Amino acid sequence: MLATTAAPNNIVEFQSQMNANLRNKILDSLARLLAENKSAIVAANKLDVAACPPDDAVILDRLKVNEAKVESMIASVESVIASPDPVGKVISSHTREDGLRIENRQVPFGTILIIYEARPDVSVEAAIIALKAGNRILLKGGKEARHTNLYLADLWKQALNENDADADFVRYLDISREETQSLISGKAEKFDLVIPRGGEALIDFVLKNSNAPVIVSGRGNNFLYIDSEAEFAMALRIALDGKTRLSVCNALDKILIHKDLLEIDACISLLVEALRGMDIEVFGDEGVHSNNGSVTQIENEQIWFEEFLAAKIVIGIVDGVFEAVEKINKYSGGHSATIVTANAEIAEKFLQEVDCAAVYHNASVRFTDGGEFGLGAEIAISTQKLHFRGPLGAEHLLTNKWFVFGDGQLRN
Repeated sequence: MLATTAAPNNIVEFQSQMNANLRNKILDSLARLLAENKSAIVAANKLDVAACPPDDAVILDRLKVNEAKVESMIASVESVIASPDPVGKVISSHTREDGLRIENRQVPFGTILIIYEARPDVSVEAAIIALKAGNRILLKGGKEARHTNLYLADLWKQALNENDADADFVRYLDISREETQSLISGKAEKFDLVIPRGGEALIDFVLKNSNAPVIVSGRGNNFLYIDSEAEFAMALRIALDGKTRLSVCNALDKILIHKDLLEIDACISLLVEALRGMDIEVFGDEGVHSNNGSVTQIENEQIWFEEFLAAKIVIGIVDGVFEAVEKINKYSGGHSATIVTANAEIAEKFLQEVDCAAVYHNASVRFTDGGEFGLGAEIAISTQKLHFRGPLGAEHLLTNKWFVFGDGQLRN
């Protein structure tokens, strides 16, 4: 009996290791090809940038690929290569009294469809995460980045061919809007999971029309709460860091300030002045406006729901941590929220009760990112609770499967 149960395990581990080696070899080829074709990637991207409206700073920020961005892509690939292989990891294992051995293992989803807008680096980051986890991936990028995406897709094809791997493991879909809509419904391609990375209209369409499970990479609308026991200088730095990039989902959009913050009037003035120094348009609730008449008073509560992706921010005054948590849970996108306070008990209450994928104490929400969290890269930042929240790396792009080994056991 010992011999018969040991053999399948050895075979599975051997095959898994071989598959892991092949996946890493493909990724290694891709890193080399990205480095060798850096100038050509930037040249392809310039065609996309030239076609973009020059006054749309947010789209340009997402779209632009320079040599530093290519280096960042290469670093992501190398980091994912160095990470442990998650495929086949045993989640649980036990042997029953009758000798039946039952294991639960991590296995790939199968084929993943990702739809994204104006972010050509996703053609690298999403695919390296999918491949590391043993999945095939269908890439559907936005028309804004078509030249860059097609060039990167060609490098993927070269990396797969160099290693005698199936070239369809990473496929770029250069199709129209109408064809994409048909694709989402499952009429054109079979896929096991779909990830929409875009605006609310795209996410809503996918949720309503996809027959496959959907991972929502939702809106940001991230919050900072400045407690009465906050070190204001620290809070100011964290607030400004949150607006250093406007086009990203981990940008800061809302600031809540405890009404009993020491010298609150002076603090609000310093905060507003610093934000305006960054050309940020500042809005405030009635309490903030009464303290600083130069702040534009908000007209209705709908602004609290908005993810700006723009040079705008809203500041409000709250009675304390309970009201701050209540407002964040009501208005935020469930992405990220941070508290600045010297009170560890208040911080823990905030961290436990705020319903976001990532919560922070005395740190910027801009860290919510797969690379910053040690994942190497990310395929998306999930703002839903199933099957995983926050930045999704290779270890999260898996499902589970039960493996049962017997020797003729019967239930009855």
